[in-house]
Amino acid sequence: MTDRRVRLDTPRESRRQIVRRPTVDADTFGVFAESFARYMGTAKFLLWMTMFVAAWVLWNVLAPADLRFDEFPFIFLTLMLSLQASYAAPLILLAQNRQEQRDKVVAEQDRQANARAHADMEFLAREVASLRMAVGEVATRDFLRSELRGLLGDIEELSRTEPEDPAQAPPDWVQRPGQ
Repeated sequence: MTDRRVRLDTPRESRRQIVRRPTVDADTFGVFAESFARYMGTAKFLLWMTMFVAAWVLWNVLAPADLRFDEFPFIFLTLMLSLQASYAAPLILLAQNRQEQRDKVVAEQDRQANARAHADMEFLAREVASLRMAVGEVATRDFLRSELRGLLGDIEELSRTEPEDPAQAPPDWVQRPGQ
């Protein structure tokens, strides 16, 4: 149903149409054009067209003279093939235009996905760099082991060099009972 209300933001038609123009749904026609173009690009179409032309030529060469409808230069066949080509070319162009529009949409979606992936990779690279810097400031397992080995060596050395006179022992030296 069409909207018949008067709109103030659109100009009125200056003249009335006596005969309404037919409206064509662009999508429906585009789908038809694409299916037609796809069919014309198949071996099946070429085979059928070749058989049609061969039958046309054979009929107009081998049939009795009174049944022939297109004599040797085959002008009517040429006219029919030209008519078919004149309709096929715009339909193929329409199908190509629709495909180009789809390709543009897909290319834009790919570009956006690539931009998001690039931003994610940059973010992850920054995160990895910050983690490396943070890990550089944290004591690692190997560092702790080496420090503990050094302390263990110091303790063993101190236990071997125990002073003979307890009065000379440093104040933090702990005497065990029974020693």
